[in-house]
Amino acid sequence: MAITAQDVNKLRQMTGMGMMDCKQALTEANGDFEKAIEFLRKKGEKISAKRADNETKEGVVMIYTNEAQNEGIMFAFNCETESVAKNAEFNALAERIMKAAIAQKPDTIEQLMQLASDGRTLQEYVTDFIGKVGEKILVTAYAKVAGEKVTSYLHSNNKLGVLVVLEGTNGVDYKEIGKDLAMQIAAMNPIAVDRADVPQHILDKELEIGMEQARNEGKPENMLEKIAQGKVNKFIKESTLLNQEFVKDSSKTVAQYLQGISKDLKVVAFKRISVA
Repeated sequence: MAITAQDVNKLRQMTGMGMMDCKQALTEANGDFEKAIEFLRKKGEKISAKRADNETKEGVVMIYTNEAQNEGIMFAFNCETESVAKNAEFNALAERIMKAAIAQKPDTIEQLMQLASDGRTLQEYVTDFIGKVGEKILVTAYAKVAGEKVTSYLHSNNKLGVLVVLEGTNGVDYKEIGKDLAMQIAAMNPIAVDRADVPQHILDKELEIGMEQARNEGKPENMLEKIAQGKVNKFIKESTLLNQEFVKDSSKTVAQYLQGISKDLKVVAFKRISVA
């Protein structure tokens, strides 16, 4: 397929790579952005790859935990400009959506937007507001969690939120622990709680990329998998919550931090949502 200058510029913005590198990657990938990013990684390029759905946007993250602290709801409500994000009607609409979500607890964004509020669906309210401001406005992410204890964190700019589900909280200050964990998740953006929670296809892909990088570096063929496995282990350490260095004390991992408080204390799940 023909690779346009717009395509090349989009990949450049996603990765920070040069125009020629981006054009070559898109050509090799036949225009597929995910494959183009993979191509650049296999070449060993140092890129800060961002998924296309994480382009910079405006809006707010709404977050809620119930009084018993065993349920949590969170969503990102996006718009195109900062002026709309600060609009009182936009924020009142976000509050309306949250109120309906708390009352009816939908499972998906699609279900959420079809909820009724004062005789109309939430989507109808959003559509009306779009007509007023002339911008694309939508809920881009939604999460609902439940467990023994649920803690939350909303960043000061209201654009990043985290929910953390804990077990084994008897006798410990779970609110302070949950805050520490939520801030860790906000800052370090892990993809899973532990290695066992990482989908196998992601591990396979990291192994494949590691082998290709080692091959391009001229390493012996019989050593490629061992070298690549080391890269996978590094990926696990950096990308899973329990194996990350604890940001408040880099001498220990998050798992060690938790075990130092109580051997029964566990992170069951977490959700991280950002408008950007």
